[in-house]
Amino acid sequence: MADQGDVITVRGLVKRYGPVEAVRGIDLDVHRGEIFGFLGPNGAGKSTTISILCTLVDKTAGSATVAGWDVARHPQEVRSRIGLVFQDPSLDNQLTARQNLYFHALAYGVPRHQRSERIRAALEMVGLEDRADVQVITYSGGMKRRLEIARGVLHHPEVLFLDEPTIGLDPQTRATVWDHLREIRAQTGTTIFMTTHYMEEAEWCDRIAVIDHGRIVALGTPDELKDQMGGDVVVVTTSDNQRAAEQITSRMGAAVTSDDGTLRVDVPNGPEFVPQLVRALDVEVKTVTVRRPSLDDVFLKLTGRAIRDEEVDSAGALHRAMAQRWQGGRR
Repeated sequence: MADQGDVITVRGLVKRYGPVEAVRGIDLDVHRGEIFGFLGPNGAGKSTTISILCTLVDKTAGSATVAGWDVARHPQEVRSRIGLVFQDPSLDNQLTARQNLYFHALAYGVPRHQRSERIRAALEMVGLEDRADVQVITYSGGMKRRLEIARGVLHHPEVLFLDEPTIGLDPQTRATVWDHLREIRAQTGTTIFMTTHYMEEAEWCDRIAVIDHGRIVALGTPDELKDQMGGDVVVVTTSDNQRAAEQITSRMGAAVTSDDGTLRVDVPNGPEFVPQLVRALDVEVKTVTVRRPSLDDVFLKLTGRAIRDEEVDSAGALHRAMAQRWQGGRR
């Protein structure tokens, strides 16, 4: 049974596209007021899951409730209680920021006497009050993303869904956007449910779910997930990585992961392991480093691969279709 403090509850969620099972029996609870991160490689099922939660895609089996409403039986009730920021821009560039928010307020039935104040507060929250009456076409990518977030919270949703909210932005702008997201959560208590492939963003989440091949393979706080690695990560490059990996496995009994020209070995004690490693190999060791586990290491260990930027690019058509359905059916 879901906790009364949970704003999203998912049980046995399944989605099939013909013979392909994109989501395979997911169970998930998202606590009210938390920032929840959803991580997974392309094709893992995260976009499909979010699409179901936002009432954009019908489930095949299982159940899902958002803000207390069943997504299948009461889609309009769900839509009125959520905000959604897509990957692809959906602002009207010929309008000003204030005009974009005004039409959003109309669409969501924000009371007439509250519209001006809500628009002012939303723009102030994302630091755009001084550009409120400037055409959006003049905005930078980061400013547009902040305006989309302001639009997403204008109608005071219980849950704000963010699909790759800072994709394509430089690190400094991403940090600025996140400052505003944390401020929104602090001021309004809005639950934030987001996908990202930037691991530094995942570090800022209260909890993270890792999904792979349609199943959730790990769930916890960033620290809890890193603690599951148990010890240190030793990263090695050699003159013959394939031979070195075979020797590390056969002679030292350690599992090796190969990624981007390096070998990674998870060990309880890195400083003790390194001298044994050098003695065990008959190939030249070029570099060796010891560090604490990161979320990148966790993800690589759980899924066997790293998230790459191009993985999110390949989903562009799906996100555009989702946006069109959302814009057409949200009223």
